[in-house]
Amino acid sequence: MSAAIPPRPRLAATRWRIGWPRRVFSQVLLMQLAIATGVTVLATGLFLAPLGSQLDDQAMRRALAIAQTTAARPRLAEALQHTRPSPGGPVQTEAERIRRATGAEYVVIMDRNGVRWSHTSPQEIGRHVSTDPSEALAGREVMQIDQGTLGRSARGKVPLRDADGRIVGAVSVGIAYETVRGRLVGAVPGMLAYAGGALAAGALAAYLVSRRLQRRTHDLAFSDISALLAEREAMLHGIREGVVALDARGRIRLLNDEAQRLLELRTEDTGQPLEAVLPPGRTADVLTGRVTGADLLTVSGGRVLVANRMPTDDGGAVATLRDRTELERLGRELDGTRGLIDALRAQDHEHANRMHTLLGLLELGLHVEATEFITEAVGVHRATAEQVTERVHDPLLAALLVGKATVATERGVSLALADDTLLPDRLVDPPGLVTIVGNLIDNALDAAVGSREPRVEVALRADDRTRTVRLRVSDTGPGVPPDRRDLVFTEGWSTKEPPAHGKRGIGLALVRRLAERQGGSAQVSSSEGGGAEFTVVLPEALAEEPGGAPLTATGEPR
Repeated sequence: MSAAIPPRPRLAATRWRIGWPRRVFSQVLLMQLAIATGVTVLATGLFLAPLGSQLDDQAMRRALAIAQTTAARPRLAEALQHTRPSPGGPVQTEAERIRRATGAEYVVIMDRNGVRWSHTSPQEIGRHVSTDPSEALAGREVMQIDQGTLGRSARGKVPLRDADGRIVGAVSVGIAYETVRGRLVGAVPGMLAYAGGALAAGALAAYLVSRRLQRRTHDLAFSDISALLAEREAMLHGIREGVVALDARGRIRLLNDEAQRLLELRTEDTGQPLEAVLPPGRTADVLTGRVTGADLLTVSGGRVLVANRMPTDDGGAVATLRDRTELERLGRELDGTRGLIDALRAQDHEHANRMHTLLGLLELGLHVEATEFITEAVGVHRATAEQVTERVHDPLLAALLVGKATVATERGVSLALADDTLLPDRLVDPPGLVTIVGNLIDNALDAAVGSREPRVEVALRADDRTRTVRLRVSDTGPGVPPDRRDLVFTEGWSTKEPPAHGKRGIGLALVRRLAERQGGSAQVSSSEGGGAEFTVVLPEALAEEPGGAPLTATGEPR
């Protein structure tokens, strides 16, 4: 048997792959370094590109200037006319002196036939020039880069004139092109040094900016920042609490869906000043910081809100809003239930007393008196219910008034309907009117308790022509001083101790808001009995009559 040979392990090829960094610091640093390097290379190239042409132009102008200076010497023209071309002649001597003094490559003086009278190489004297001298001999000055017997050079040619101004020859001066190229090459290291310095400064600035950005972004990756932003948007628009962010100038910077619903705002209001999109009032004062505190109560559009405001480091603020309408309603229902329980407890006690009285009358054989006693006790409650239902045809409001009458009786307060009360069963918003009437009666009962003759009167009138409902609730309490009649409708203002479930100062503010939401009004004045009289006017609070005639005070058609 042959032993099985185990397979040889294969070495996995390791490939080094340089990926794009994830951190914001690294990405921004690399991008800024790339930008700085590109800008530096581009600026250097843009500077070096025309440098060669500029140096050529400077060399040609220098050669032309030397030629003009040489041609301006009058002895050269005389020597050219009265001597022969020779290596030791005065023309050659003067030309070489000028060449050595100016550093030119050559200074060539020629006659009208193009024959050289001077040259750097003496053997060239007496020969024709290698380039065309016609333009200079024609009286024109020439600048050019040309190829001659001494190689490529920057040349300047000018005509040579005698004392009378006649052209007797020409002067050609050349500057070696290698000198121009040397100047160009010599300028490159300096440019590269400047470019390197600029690149180093740009790299340092990029590093500092990236470090600052790293601290501000907590060294997160762009993907993490994007994910956090998406999560923040989902969280802000998903929570059931209004969030309003303001900048240092009081403009709306962020507005989630719940805040839009509670404040009745739109997405387009983002970026607008808060005071421009909210009506004047306590809500605007709380959100802008003019009213400070924790868990501040305010009313907006018929909703009871709890607002908190937290300033931010940049001078702005973030405000949170919680809808407490249902909680406030439940609290008031709890107050009403407690009052009803107390009333029922008192009624039970009174009922027990009546039963004991009735039992005593029966045991004594006073049957007639017992019958009269029961009839009187039942008739009082029945009369109250019948009086309410005859004048108030809406079932919700009628039930409220009957219940409040019972509570008022147990608290020792007389609750009565005014003689002109008449309300048909055509209310547009029965729950709203129930809230208004209930709040006003509760306040009136609290005020009337303890007065000499405690009494509360409720008047409800409907105008069929304008479909307006007018409500009036008066009491015999201490009344409201004239200087405080505007304050009683302000959120948070109250003269009573707060209940166990929350704060007071909401009922009358809610009454005014509900009235104003329907285009009406709520006011307070003094009643005839010396107490307070609240008047609420609700225009178009009745639905159109289907076709019947208006009702009279007795409930019968006219």
